Amino acid sequence: MPADAVVDASPLIHLSKGGHFDLLRLLGGRVLIPSLVLTEIERRGLTDPTVVALAAADWVVAVDDPDVPAVIQAWDLGLGESSVLAYAWSHPGTIAIIDDLQGRRCAEALGVSIHGTLGLVLLAKRHGLIAAARPVLEELRDRGMYLAGRTLDRALGLVGE
Repeated sequence: MPADAVVDASPLIHLSKGGHFDLLRLLGGRVLIPSLVLTEIERRGLTDPTVVALAAADWVVAVDDPDVPAVIQAWDLGLGESSVLAYAWSHPGTIAIIDDLQGRRCAEALGVSIHGTLGLVLLAKRHGLIAAARPVLEELRDRGMYLAGRTLDRALGLVGE
């Protein structure tokens, strides 16, 4: 059964800047964006690539922000990460898509399934949707995504590059 994915702002921003917004559909289920994250993106202005990509993506569904439980509040994350994690935690089987390291650690501590932008690119390579992950990841890095060289090399090793 396809998994729904609830997405934070940074993966949306990175994937839209690199022209890879459709990679969000890889998990097969609905792509959900909490209202707080949507508002954060919309503040970027109508000509922003992420705003443009969202406007064209009729497959993205805005969802109400869930109450953030104390166990997530204790991690002192940003509002978007907290909302994404609260949604995924309260909807078992939903995958959180977050790049923030502290948010990823919180997800792991809570047992919430998680992917990041890097993981989506690797998944696209494994499914044959892109010929190579390296050029995509290097492009995303060039466009502002933080990705340490060592992390990049380890990740590429996982897909035989």
